[in-house]
This record gives sequence, C-alpha cells and structure tokens, in this order.
Amino acid sequence: MDKSAFHKISYGLYIVSSVKDGKFNGQIANTVFQVTSEPPTIAVSINKKNLTHAFIANSKVFAISVLSTQATMQFIGRFGFKSGRDIDKFADADFEVGKSSGCPLVKDFTIANLEAKVIDSFDAGTHTLFLGEITDAKVLSSDYPITYDYYHKVKKGRAPKNAPTYLADEKDLKKEEKKMDTYVCTVCGYVYDPEIGDPENDIPPGTSFEDLPDDWVCPVCGADKDSFEKEE
Repeated sequence: MDKSAFHKISYGLYIVSSVKDGKFNGQIANTVFQVTSEPPTIAVSINKKNLTHAFIANSKVFAISVLSTQATMQFIGRFGFKSGRDIDKFADADFEVGKSSGCPLVKDFTIANLEAKVIDSFDAGTHTLFLGEITDAKVLSSDYPITYDYYHKVKKGRAPKNAPTYLADEKDLKKEEKKMDTYVCTVCGYVYDPEIGDPENDIPPGTSFEDLPDDWVCPVCGADKDSFEKEE
C-alpha cells in the first residue's frame, strides 16, 4: 500500500475548540468537513487522547476557526504541538466567547468562525467523529484559507502523532533531492530546509543548519538545535 496517496486528499487547517467547567481548550485539526446543508451540519475528527476530545464529549459543543495562510508556525505550534494539560493555549490569543456555544472563537489568523452543538458521534478507533449542527457562523476576513498541502510544502510542517493523517513512516516517503542537508525536529517533526530558511525568525534562504545561531529554536515547538537530527 502506498500511503502517500492519502496526501493527495484535500484538507484544510483549523482550530477546533470547546469548553468544560468554564475552561477553554483547542487544538489544530485538519479533518473538518460539511456533511449536510439543511440543516447545516459539520463533522470533526478528534483523537481520543487529546484534551479537546474530553471537552467536546462533556459539553457537547465545539467551535471551528478557519485559519488563513498568514498563520505563523509559532501560532500553529501552540495549538498543534502543545497540550492544554500543560499550558493555557488561549492566554496570549485574541478570541471571543461564542454566544451560541460558549466556546472560544479565535480571531488571530482566522478567516471564519463556526459554532456547533453535537447531535451524534461515531467511534473511529483512535478517534471520535463528532457530528455537529451549526448554531452560528461568521466570516472575519477575505484572506485565503491555509490548506494542509500548503502547510506541508510551504511552511514545511508535519502531522503530529495524534493527527488522523499522521503516517509512522512519513519520513521515509520519497523526497526531492536537495543541495543542502535538511534537519528534522525530533519533538514536533518540523523540517528545517536551508533552501527556505526560517523567514519568520529572519533566517534567510541559503543558511545551513550548522550556520544557524546557537540560540535558534524550532519555530513550531521551541525545541533547541540539539533536538534536531539530519534527515537521511
């Protein structure tokens, strides 16, 4: 089986959030899709190990923030590679509380918000597929939505281990030959590509990994250079 075929399926990049006992949590998700138009329903796939799963299962509500291509890797990393059990992901985020769901609606790098109440759920093994009826929705910006393909190819991001699209042998997939070595973060899977550099941290294209400043850290999870390994 050629699992790289899964990468040809179109996905977006979203923040799925919920509320429980007055506390907020949210995570990056790519498996979000509309199911019906009347009534308007939408489905999200959430890993059972994630804190957001517990919040949705308890409160029976969730919200979706559609991210734009302007979303930074640091921002994506906070919601995608950090756990709400360890940090308050919304501490430094610009958000408002949804009137119909009570869930946090992210404003940063967001082009639309949708709120939903859970009307059904389906056991999918490691994940639960929550089906929600839309209770409110609004557009915030005319910017372009970020696709999962854009996240991989332009921002050089990887799927976290709890994502539905994670492939255990992802690093073994065929790669294009590169002139300089690429390095992968062993914590979150971010790939430093010298041909691209790290524009968000003023590292210009053509900067080899060895020439990065000693205090440079992974733009996604904040791990130091010692946490990177050369891709073979």
